[in-house]
Amino acid sequence: MTEYIPPPVDRRLPTEEARDLMALVRELAEREIRPTAAEEEEAGRFPRALFTLLSESGLLSLPYADEFGGGGQPYEVYLQVLEELAAARLTVGLGVSVHTLACHALAGYGTKEQRAEHLPAMLGGGLLGAYCLSEPAAGSDAASLTTRATRSGDSWTLEGTKAWITHGGVADFYTVLARTGGNGAHGITAFLVPGDAEGLRPAKPERKMGMKGSPTAQLHFDGVRVPDSRRIGDEGQGFSIALSALDSGRLGIAACAIGVAQAALDEALAYTAGRRQFGRPIVDFQGLRFMLADMATQVEAGRSLYLAAARLRDAGAPFSKEAAMAKLFCTDAAMRVTTDAVQLLGGYGYTVDFPVERFMREAKVLQIVEGTNQIQRMVIARHLAGPESH
Repeated sequence: MTEYIPPPVDRRLPTEEARDLMALVRELAEREIRPTAAEEEEAGRFPRALFTLLSESGLLSLPYADEFGGGGQPYEVYLQVLEELAAARLTVGLGVSVHTLACHALAGYGTKEQRAEHLPAMLGGGLLGAYCLSEPAAGSDAASLTTRATRSGDSWTLEGTKAWITHGGVADFYTVLARTGGNGAHGITAFLVPGDAEGLRPAKPERKMGMKGSPTAQLHFDGVRVPDSRRIGDEGQGFSIALSALDSGRLGIAACAIGVAQAALDEALAYTAGRRQFGRPIVDFQGLRFMLADMATQVEAGRSLYLAAARLRDAGAPFSKEAAMAKLFCTDAAMRVTTDAVQLLGGYGYTVDFPVERFMREAKVLQIVEGTNQIQRMVIARHLAGPESH
């Protein structure tokens, strides 16, 4: 029997340029990312040089305007690039999504002078970003954050601790949300903090179930001084900036989830086509065929959902509810698909000799980051039925 080789995803791309871009991404993924993904993840190695290559290839700037070195691609295209990268290695796909999130505040709310000064290097100069919103006691309730920025003349001093920071300790810049006013959402302001700022100390990275190659760490701000020229937007505008970034970031997580699910489906198809029991390939058994059919349907449904939300965003229409739906559905689907892939491989699925156990561990975190799926259900319900009564 010939070895089963899964075909590439049949994508509906809007332009010839987008099709060329996708071909570049697939070639890069197969040459530079997939071959070493399992080994690098098991060793907990962060692929910093690979992110430099992605920057040089224009893949860290895709959804931003070309005026400041962006790729000028619609979200519909950018998210499918993320999916391809995440299918090869989630550390890479999620890393690109986090970097894009970290650039959002400056690109969308910075002054023309700020964008001209910082964006070219952030988007295509080999830099890597991180996003600092969560804290040890402020996760889902992000508006209760306590990291404080105190103004003195033309500069600010930041004090506090941020938690669960992807790229914590390795990023070149951080978009930081800090309290500059009273309690609640209206007292928060955004800042662009250099990764080598004096007084900025990363803690030891968290020891995680999966994504061991992607550092997640607390960041301690001990008297970090930031000039007012690095304040993004107006004082007190930070929380609305953060929420707008999260709507887009949730689409990035949805696309990454479908990438992981697609990778698990491909592995399950390849294994069941080659494994023989009772004198025939196990893919011939109806029970397994039905599992594969359900997995493929969930992957395709998730892809359609995140693309529908992306097209709303590209059209300038509201998409917050649809982004929450996409994040919720796609990450839940990834968890189901990767779990079924482990089951289809039987005992082999539970070993590190095959990648599906890694996919299952990685899928779990996607139900948590960028707002847990319980928070997504709250967001969706508020759009449907209005805010909760108190």
